Amino acid sequence: MNTDLLTLMETRRSVRSFKPDMIPSDVIDQIIKAGTYAATGMNRQSPIIIAVTNKKMRDRLSRMNAKIMGSDKDPFYGAPVVLIVLAKKEAPTHVYDGSLVMGNLMLAAHALDIGSCWIHRAKEEFESAEGQEILKDLGIEGEYEGIGHCVLGYVDGEYPATHPRKDNWVYYVK
Repeated sequence: MNTDLLTLMETRRSVRSFKPDMIPSDVIDQIIKAGTYAATGMNRQSPIIIAVTNKKMRDRLSRMNAKIMGSDKDPFYGAPVVLIVLAKKEAPTHVYDGSLVMGNLMLAAHALDIGSCWIHRAKEEFESAEGQEILKDLGIEGEYEGIGHCVLGYVDGEYPATHPRKDNWVYYVK
């Protein structure tokens, strides 16, 4: 039995401190590929991924996100890469589909020794006029809902420790 995936699931944690060093494009591509293999309702493949490595665009998104959050701090914790997951609103399972993509992205990053964190507020970002303008400029058409940002980078400091699981997490019906 291959338990590598189970170990990755047990040890992956959200990273909130990143080095500014860029991740090689082939590593980013491997992480993205894992996202494209996430399960989706009826195999509709409703999500899309926007890979942002351009610092100017990354900083623009950070400012948009911080404004929604009511902060002036970088909500991306200095991560140099932002993978934005959006999903077509017409699919009834689009939020779940996009969430599974986010999970695959974070597990793949962990497998490749890259830190990751799910950053929220993509929905609000891409419902805004500025967010709609970004999608239009990228040639993305249709009604999409922002699911999340998977920020990626090399961990600055210690990798976060695993915390014990809560009591009563699972209830068995036998």
